[in-house]
Amino acid sequence: MKKLSLTLCILFCCGILFAQEMTVATYNLRNANRGDSIAGNGWGQRYPVIARLIQFQGFDIFGTQEGKYHQLQDLKNALPGYDYIGIGRDDGKKAGEHSAIFYRTDRFEVLDHGDFWLSTQTDKPNKGWDAVLPRICSWGEFKDKKSGFRFLFFNLHMDHVGVIARSESAKLILQKIREHKPKLPAILTGDFNVDQNSDSYKVLNDSGIMKDSYEKADFIYATNGTFNDFKTDAKTDERIDHIFLTPEFEVKKYGILTDTYRSPSNEPQKKMKSGNFPKEVSLESYVARTPSDHFPVMVIVNYDKK
Repeated sequence: MKKLSLTLCILFCCGILFAQEMTVATYNLRNANRGDSIAGNGWGQRYPVIARLIQFQGFDIFGTQEGKYHQLQDLKNALPGYDYIGIGRDDGKKAGEHSAIFYRTDRFEVLDHGDFWLSTQTDKPNKGWDAVLPRICSWGEFKDKKSGFRFLFFNLHMDHVGVIARSESAKLILQKIREHKPKLPAILTGDFNVDQNSDSYKVLNDSGIMKDSYEKADFIYATNGTFNDFKTDAKTDERIDHIFLTPEFEVKKYGILTDTYRSPSNEPQKKMKSGNFPKEVSLESYVARTPSDHFPVMVIVNYDKK
């Protein structure tokens, strides 16, 4: 009996020793533009909030969408200990929106990385199928410095109009995962511009290669969908930002983070009156805002060191 108890104890300890945890996320940052600034949603006031949210939640590695080069530099400077990979979709360098992957440099080493366009011609900027804009996918092969665990991370932003382009892009990603040597566990994040009921979503989720982390999660915190259009009072059940995982990953928690912040309005500040809080408390009328027009999706995953 003692030998059995000792054996079970050793096996339990080994499980703790080899099980690793990682916080993965996807976040459409919203491209910086004059119209948003005029409406009070300028990048300059948003990115410090985004950076603090990322730091508080402890993202280890995350995909971003829509960020232009100067936005990514701002975010990197606001996130000590993080770096990113990824190039601009317009020229393969710095121009246009990126699908950049941020990661903690103290935890991960980039073994290899690259970029390809979501098109039949993947090696240079172009529009694929019925897409109205060039679309890019950035990827990296990462190694956990402590455990030695290696995995692939793909991040993309699918076209918002092209139905064929989205379906073919999903097939292209699966092809890239299958073709990669050596075969490694893989994560796919992005703004897919389709919800959980669409055909291109099903291409990935029913592939037998990857599964939506929402469906794999032990615990789900999702009081809203992932698009908000900068409206704090908007409600949707559609999830258009997703995290797909190969079977090696176990999802402990899934969350859509609906954080807001407050900014002064253009009108004179007004004191809010109420008889329900102590006189020492002072409330003023501010404007509730979201850090982006998408909410980030975050998952906590476990994997075994192999």
